[in-house]
Amino acid sequence: MQIKFGTSGWRAIIAKEFTFSGVEQVTNAICSYLKSVDEMKGRPLIIGHDSRFMGESFAAAAAETAASKGFKVLKCIGPTPTPTISHAIRYLGAAGAMNFTASHNPPEYQGIKFSTSDGAPALPEITSQIEEAVGQDIRVNNADGGFIEDLDPKPDYFADLRSKIDLGLISDSGASFAYDPLWGTGRGYLDQILRESRIDVETIHDWRDVTFGGRSPEPAADHLEGLRSLVVDKGLTLGLATDGDGDRFGVLDSDGTYIEPNKLIALLADYLIESRDWKKGIARSVATSHLVDRVAADRGVELFETPVGFKFIGELINKDEIVLGGEESAGLSIRGHYPEKDGILACLLAAEAVASRKASLSEQLEDLFQRLGRLESGRIGVKLTDDVATKLKDRLSEDPKEISGNKIKNINRLDGVKFIFENDTWMLMRPGSRTDLGQASVSATVPVRGRPLLWPE
Repeated sequence: MQIKFGTSGWRAIIAKEFTFSGVEQVTNAICSYLKSVDEMKGRPLIIGHDSRFMGESFAAAAAETAASKGFKVLKCIGPTPTPTISHAIRYLGAAGAMNFTASHNPPEYQGIKFSTSDGAPALPEITSQIEEAVGQDIRVNNADGGFIEDLDPKPDYFADLRSKIDLGLISDSGASFAYDPLWGTGRGYLDQILRESRIDVETIHDWRDVTFGGRSPEPAADHLEGLRSLVVDKGLTLGLATDGDGDRFGVLDSDGTYIEPNKLIALLADYLIESRDWKKGIARSVATSHLVDRVAADRGVELFETPVGFKFIGELINKDEIVLGGEESAGLSIRGHYPEKDGILACLLAAEAVASRKASLSEQLEDLFQRLGRLESGRIGVKLTDDVATKLKDRLSEDPKEISGNKIKNINRLDGVKFIFENDTWMLMRPGSRTDLGQASVSATVPVRGRPLLWPE
């Protein structure tokens, strides 16, 4: 069986590719890698899971395998958000973590995300070693001294969030919220920390459903109908949502308007520089709106562009080079936090910004547009046949001067192919993250006052 790690680990369909045998092979390969790194020897390995089908069983099997190899295993009790596991790695000085999650993917998927000792998703040079060990069926001998211990990472994670978010300000503002965890690991986390801070919050979908209501647990606009109705009907301040493993965010304004991640990332970067007086850069992936660039220029800080995959933004977090890093796929982290997406943190920051500025998110965005100009962006997924995919790859290897009458100023091949046009528009084409589905994605940004971008034929 071929096991490949993508931007956020290995993901596959349960019982088809994702099996106990595969879990044992990947666990063995990760143990092999950790035993090869001297500074990781003797440090614990954290194992957690989200709320997907069989998550606890797969995690238990991995824990038994790792313990048999001599590892001290700290096994999270209950479904645990990815950012909480990231914090636990750093707080407890662990060698890393295996997290059984397929994030926002459809319910038939399961996955393993391996994070290293800094709390970040493992970089390609590490996951390639793990893939090689699986492919060669490298086995680690059993060793004495291993054991499994339960871990509750929630209290320490909450303490860390309280040191970074002004929950008292949110409470004093009298704001009230609705929260949709989409049946995922955020339940009992985002809503609980709000309630503990005497902040009104009403939670929906507050039970485990391994089918996630029959669709992907992704906090996109078309998945938040129930949350929207609750916010509007009860006149609440914001609607907050997180994905299956709590690392992505979705936010609705008081009138039910979905605040696009591209816009919220720019808004929160602007808010953090203003409220914290941080004079660091801002990072975005190559697929993220250039509204972020305008915020960086307006605030006089450096702009960093990275390939898609939060691991690359995580490196800048670790180096303390940025105030905030974000991806248009609703991933965000900030200075002093962990090198991992945190949807719970993002939702709390949105709430703090509203409480601090005494203005809705839509009002704050209008103010931002007045200063910097309005940009709109979007993404579409296209299913490709093998033949079309081959032809597209050949076409994208060319260097055209224009596309549909739009003159090209620059071509960026950092990740996929990004055409930057002379009229301040751009278009990025890159393979989707689930290559087994034969997908490609197209992202674009256009200024409202500019000429519409036409797709190439």
